[in-house]
Amino acid sequence: MSSSCYASERDPVALVESCQRSLLWLLQSHQREPLRRCWIDHPYGEEEITRLEDELLPAMESFLARIDAIDQQLTEAQEEQEAQVELERAAIAAAGAESSAVLVPF
Repeated sequence: MSSSCYASERDPVALVESCQRSLLWLLQSHQREPLRRCWIDHPYGEEEITRLEDELLPAMESFLARIDAIDQQLTEAQEEQEAQVELERAAIAAAGAESSAVLVPF
């Protein structure tokens, strides 16, 4: 990742990572008490909490794992491209050094 790239609210992957951390914290800290929701009168009970744990968390983990795999492929391709550029630069420099060498007769 370039130094000018920072995770932000505009990065959907960072948002999912943040949501996953928050959800994990919420599920670990609720101590099996109902989870209140601000937009409905009925809190999440054991059934809804179990569905979050069994359905939503694995889906988020799968999404993030796939993003990691895609990022790894892109990183490897970028590293290969940079290595190729360096090889080409070295070849050009070597060719330039050979052509500028002066043969001195004995």
